[in-house]
Amino acid sequence: MSTTETVPSSTLTTTTPVGPVGPVGRVGPVGATLAGQLAGQLAGHRKHLALVAMLFAVSMTFIDQTIVAIASPSIQSQLDLSRTGTQWVVNAYLLALAATFALGGRLADVIGSRRMVLLGISGFAVTSALCGLTPHGHLAEPWIVGFRILQGISGALMIPAALAVVVAAFPVAERGRALALFFGVSGGLTAVGPIAGGYLTQWTWRAIFWINIPIAILALVLTACAGIPSVRRAERIDLRGAALVALGMGLSVLGFEQAAVWGWRSPLTWGSLVAGVAVLAVFAAVELRTKSPLVRLRIFAAREFVVDNLVLFLAMVAFVPTFFFASVYAQVSLGYDANRAGLYLLMFFGGFAPAAQLGGRMLDRSGARRPMVLGSALGATGFALWAQHLHEYSLGAQWPYLLMAGAGIGLLLGPASTDAVNRAIDASYGEVTGITQTVRNYASSLGLAVLGTVLTTVLTGHLTSSLVGLGVPHSQAAQIAGDAARGGSPRPGSTPPAIADHLHAVVVHDFATATQGVLYGMAIALGLALLAALRYPRRSH
Repeated sequence: MSTTETVPSSTLTTTTPVGPVGPVGRVGPVGATLAGQLAGQLAGHRKHLALVAMLFAVSMTFIDQTIVAIASPSIQSQLDLSRTGTQWVVNAYLLALAATFALGGRLADVIGSRRMVLLGISGFAVTSALCGLTPHGHLAEPWIVGFRILQGISGALMIPAALAVVVAAFPVAERGRALALFFGVSGGLTAVGPIAGGYLTQWTWRAIFWINIPIAILALVLTACAGIPSVRRAERIDLRGAALVALGMGLSVLGFEQAAVWGWRSPLTWGSLVAGVAVLAVFAAVELRTKSPLVRLRIFAAREFVVDNLVLFLAMVAFVPTFFFASVYAQVSLGYDANRAGLYLLMFFGGFAPAAQLGGRMLDRSGARRPMVLGSALGATGFALWAQHLHEYSLGAQWPYLLMAGAGIGLLLGPASTDAVNRAIDASYGEVTGITQTVRNYASSLGLAVLGTVLTTVLTGHLTSSLVGLGVPHSQAAQIAGDAARGGSPRPGSTPPAIADHLHAVVVHDFATATQGVLYGMAIALGLALLAALRYPRRSH
């Protein structure tokens, strides 16, 4: 198989076999040739300017993974959204990222990384502005969810291209440090979301979207000043594969997301789940027979690559959903405003940030197995202990376990991501990053959907039982519980005056109980990640 690289600044067109992505900081023949050409054009300070420009570009996408979670209660109340609709505001973005990331990586190779970065930044800015302009009324939910989908697609076009620019800008000897800085800073930016979201929401929740506009303008200016060359590879784009993977992921997440609304006995629920799995199976079969596939599935022949991605998948089931569920818990059960909820989540990052640095050092010294094993074990323990202390309604009783949970994920996330990129066979950095980021974002979206169903189901059951215990007839109790579990207010006249004064205390307690189920689910996911990490070969480095 061959690939054509077209460098517009010259008339030279070369055809070279695609080589493997080898150890840290090395690429195959095509990657080395391409990187050498671009590194010469980005001499001196321009390579550092290119790195800064790409960090500003991707900063919007990483911050958006967490900033919206903090503002979700305000968005829900001011736009009168259902709880399921509010989850879609978060999940639509993640699902769109996951469904189009592999396509974004391929487009960066075929159309050119600079063009895709500029398109992604511009699209992200426009869709952010439109999210912030969401009208009130019946259009609110489809409007904001629709533009969150387009925002996620813009991010998926931008991030693989941004990574390709960074890889190409630096010579091989400096590429490892540049990538470590890129992944470290961009990953750490998720910590900015809860804090910025808390402060901006005090003004208006719309500001969490509008803040992206000046960042995008700065990223566009820096990208133009960096003089990034446009380099393309003449390959076909597998649009059929892109459509299949997007449809399969969308249907599978839809089934879990809507299970609380449709019910687990509904044919719609199981039809969506079964159809999603079937379409993904068809996607895999089609890719194996496609000459220029969206994803080269033989990459998964490497055992280390499979383990890395499985650990990433299970960890991300817990990581991004933590911000949504912990934020809502802090505001419902602890009575915090958005600002204090952001500080509550900052404790999680208090463990995550230093552990991420430690995980990187462990990877350099002894490989990915040790930080993945230790991180999974620590994370599973932290989430389980955090769940046990949710009914102690204070940060003072919970902060050690938020630190543990954050530290566990911090230890494993960087090593698993980096090792996956450097273990891939016969693929470019853009393609492999597209795979790992697809895994990460699909897992986040699936985790939010599954754990959201757990929260709604447990909350409805416990609230119904609590209200029946207060003397409310079962049918009326179920109606009140259903309203509360969906995030709405009780219907007028549905709450008996005798229990109206007790309803708040009951909701606070039962919401904490439902959140326990969510955190235990996250602990189980990290426990499974531990089992997967133990399958990583001991002597593979």
